[in-house]
Amino acid sequence: MSTPEHAGQTWGAPPPPPRSPSGVPRASVELSLAPHAAPADEDHTEQVAGDMGPTGRPLRKIADPPLVARHGPAKILAVCNQKGGVGKTTSTINLGAALTEYGRRVLLVDFDPQGALSVGLGVHPHQLDQTIYNVIMERNVAVDDVIMRTPVEGMDLLPSNIDLSAAEIQLVSEVGREHTLVRTLRPVIEHYDYVLVDCQPSLGLLTVNALAAADGVLIPLECEFFSLRGVALLIDTIEKVRERLNPKLEITGILATMYDPRTLHSREVMARVVEAFGDVVFDTVINRTVRFPETTVAGEPITSWAPRSAGAKAYRALAREVIAR
Repeated sequence: MSTPEHAGQTWGAPPPPPRSPSGVPRASVELSLAPHAAPADEDHTEQVAGDMGPTGRPLRKIADPPLVARHGPAKILAVCNQKGGVGKTTSTINLGAALTEYGRRVLLVDFDPQGALSVGLGVHPHQLDQTIYNVIMERNVAVDDVIMRTPVEGMDLLPSNIDLSAAEIQLVSEVGREHTLVRTLRPVIEHYDYVLVDCQPSLGLLTVNALAAADGVLIPLECEFFSLRGVALLIDTIEKVRERLNPKLEITGILATMYDPRTLHSREVMARVVEAFGDVVFDTVINRTVRFPETTVAGEPITSWAPRSAGAKAYRALAREVIAR
């Protein structure tokens, strides 16, 4: 027989959610993804020249680059890999931000219809009236009208959204369709030191445009077997673009990403990459870390979100290597 204090309760049922003073039940789970300020990261032990690096080679000494007397003309780098999820967008944002710390002016070009690069810098692509698609397809839209400032001083953004997916179809019938991007960028080349083009995860016409416009290709390579297999196809495409469209195109370097030194698989893939490509592989290696997903939500690069983190230091080291090459 139930007692008055137990009336209306079911044994084993959870208690009702707590209520705010207004009477509205308080949520028991925090649903907001807005990140809190990044905590001060532990200061990892610095590796110095001569130490054995994660690539299995002694680290080469690369001094901080000198400041430039004036800006431009820009070196265009296509950040390219037809496999998705290997760190192209993360590397584009963070390499660009690290380059600005060494006094370089940088333009990031979001050349992926998914607009991940724009999102990673706090832009809402679906709310944009004009993107790189309009610059490519509409003669009355100038690239200067679409370029946006970013929270990083010295780094600008040419944004993208899903509209760009239509360009791949519309450009098929255009004369000189492979050189559309280089014509788009020509008016602003003199204003920057580096233009980093974040390519879509495919080897379609947009990616060919990026390769035809580029001076070099930076290939992020996840330390995983399937990613390694796909690099051969990408390098074959780069060779064809060099022969037929862009004789100056070179592979600037291969960047090992998502490396986990604790796993034998990552170490074996790293050894295979270095064996196959030698000095083309950067000494800098990007380890797996929880910091990178946080920066995406925060809409800023890791160099400002967690400036003392291992990831921030790695991208600064990569920037020094890129400038040296």
